[in-house]
Amino acid sequence: MTTTTTEAATSPRRRASFRPLTIREVRPLTDNAVEVTFAIPDELTDDFNYVSGQYVALRTELEGKEVRRSYSICAEPTPGELRIAIKRDVGGLFSNWANDNLQAGHVIDVMSPTGAFISQHAMTALNDPEAMAQESIDSGLSRYVAFAAGSGITPVLAIAKALLARNPHAYLNLVYSNRAAMDVMFVEELADLKDRYPTRLAIHHLLSREQRLSPTHTGRLDADKLKSLLGNVFRPEVVDEWFLCGPFEMVQLIRDELAARDVPADRVRYELFTTGRPESPSDGNAGRPVVADPAGENWEITFNLDGLEGQVLSPKSARESILNAALRVRSDVPFACAGGVCGTCRAKVTDGEVTMDENYALEPDELERGYVLTCQSHPTTDTVSVDFDA
Repeated sequence: MTTTTTEAATSPRRRASFRPLTIREVRPLTDNAVEVTFAIPDELTDDFNYVSGQYVALRTELEGKEVRRSYSICAEPTPGELRIAIKRDVGGLFSNWANDNLQAGHVIDVMSPTGAFISQHAMTALNDPEAMAQESIDSGLSRYVAFAAGSGITPVLAIAKALLARNPHAYLNLVYSNRAAMDVMFVEELADLKDRYPTRLAIHHLLSREQRLSPTHTGRLDADKLKSLLGNVFRPEVVDEWFLCGPFEMVQLIRDELAARDVPADRVRYELFTTGRPESPSDGNAGRPVVADPAGENWEITFNLDGLEGQVLSPKSARESILNAALRVRSDVPFACAGGVCGTCRAKVTDGEVTMDENYALEPDELERGYVLTCQSHPTTDTVSVDFDA
């Protein structure tokens, strides 16, 4: 499989846009998950370049309203195609529809890849191969640890393939949690990867509803199991980079434990399914309609998108997000999860001030440079300007 150096490698957070793509293949992964392969035409190659670990959003209309959902790319960059995995969620409108209806030949709107769940070590390799080669010689081994739960394996699998293929000194421990063996996604791909790198890849399957020989590998990943893994399976102090992908509770448990062991935060990469909080909306334009009275008390919001300036008044009493306000006058304002998780709605504050409710997507350096998640941001000054193109 050919891996190409991509434009996204030097700009993992680019402004995303939707394009109609044709489905080439739909392959069952488990009874409740499918892999969907999209064909990428030559004229869209640049738009759909990506780095292992990034995601796309899909957009369609269901039950009379627009629905968007984000899904991680499950393969390393391959010319002419893009693959994602969609697992059913209980009550999930989009995921159940996709598992039941998507098939080869269907056309669906797909957002260009974005996201920052990317190995910084791999980024160095892509942007400066000579420096990376010298670093490998100087430092010897490179050690990685990944924790994934359920469909969280999707970006982790892509990252693992890229790291092991690109660096002959890379060693990876993967802890993969599922309810039962029948729920394990990409079981054949994981087995093939283990066969390809038998001495450099260790996979630890945790099953919460099946009894295994080792108590450490039976049951949910809780604080005791985590401490056992950190103490007996791998040593945190020698790990170069961590990758965490799963539900909020699992990711936060691991982050807290690593912080308590003085693991530097910049070595821990994480991505969430959702925040797990009921107040987090799933659609950016959800909720009651907002109508601004020009003579009333309003926030004045100005935004730049695709080089065009937009303006909208937002009633101070409504406390709507900057994203929701902007969507009332521009339907193409970028967003996917609208819950502070994916980072698609990222913009830079160029004037005024805002407060941000949640942030599970932006890095500290992005915050320092004035970037915010518009789905979680509310004005605190009478006038605010943001730039989605920055």
